[in-house]
Amino acid sequence: MRKDITIIGGSAAGFFTAYVLAREGQRVQLFEAAEDIQLSPRTLIVTSYIQNLMGCLCEGAIINKIRRFELFADGRVATVSLRQADLVIDRAKLIQRMAALAEANGAKIRTGCRFLSLKPDGKGLNLRISRNGDGNPIEESANILVGADGAFSKVAQRAGWPKQSTVPLFQAVVELPKDLPSDATRVWFIPEDTPYFYWLIPHSPTHGVLGLIGEEGQEIRVSLERFLEKKGLEPIEFQNARVSRYTQWIPNHRKIGGSHVYLVGDAAGHVKVSTMGGLVPGFQGALAVVEAILNGGARREFRLLRRELDRHKLIRRVLHDFTQADYARLLDLLTSSVKRSLSLFNRDETSKLLLHVFLKQPHLLLLGLRALLIGR
Repeated sequence: MRKDITIIGGSAAGFFTAYVLAREGQRVQLFEAAEDIQLSPRTLIVTSYIQNLMGCLCEGAIINKIRRFELFADGRVATVSLRQADLVIDRAKLIQRMAALAEANGAKIRTGCRFLSLKPDGKGLNLRISRNGDGNPIEESANILVGADGAFSKVAQRAGWPKQSTVPLFQAVVELPKDLPSDATRVWFIPEDTPYFYWLIPHSPTHGVLGLIGEEGQEIRVSLERFLEKKGLEPIEFQNARVSRYTQWIPNHRKIGGSHVYLVGDAAGHVKVSTMGGLVPGFQGALAVVEAILNGGARREFRLLRRELDRHKLIRRVLHDFTQADYARLLDLLTSSVKRSLSLFNRDETSKLLLHVFLKQPHLLLLGLRALLIGR
């Protein structure tokens, strides 16, 4: 049966959901507040696992491939080579490609339309949409509504979901240091600056982005500028965002009246909190929502996604309390056999990754348990 589906928000997960549903012959319309899909660029790095979800659909958005990670902590350096390269993606190009694919498969995209509210009207949901430059909101009916409108989702708020926890992300475009190949990413662990890490990700043979994630209320731009100066790098431009921080699994489906409301992407909090990467889990959640809409349920898909996000939450809980000495110890424990495991299994396969790493180096498990026991 063909169904009428309304999606709010032109995020990567939103357009991907629209594309898959439209490809399956469903009637899909997507409302996006921006006047066009010409977004500011933002560099993202994902594992090759994304190709398991999308196939070759993301090819036009891949701007570089990373084959090696260089990890730094308190004078220690560890290098991990990857069997399958990580992919550096231009978020703007990815969203534009997803939008074009959705439209080509029959989805109706309406830009310049801002979601205001929803309420049941006996037949479904009555949506109020504000058109930019027009003081008179329009009304739309929906039996199936998908909120893909980001970390501050109005769909989630209006449908009664709790507010998402978010953290700030800040990065600068810089020229690559002379000693950094364009297929290598550098990561620095400096817990006095951030409980996460600094990264330098090349997106071309000559340039890349250096950034960090901070805590709420932390002035991360000051930390970033100080770090840039220390490394002798000049910022060309800055990129910033707030991203959802997964704190616990929240069911991303609700019935309001006789209608169904779903959340995908950052709106659902589908973010790997170990690294704050949201693209792969966002697409996993989108595919699970599509399965639920088309076939009436996706318990297995949601269960697998929840387990993966919970494992990343546990990893983050351990690392969040690491001291500089802990990170130094961590790098010291990365033996050649552990590095081989890290090269074979990526961070979107945490069950396999952790099992192999702990079997090769039990002291890593002890280090993690110690951090849990004495953590905040």
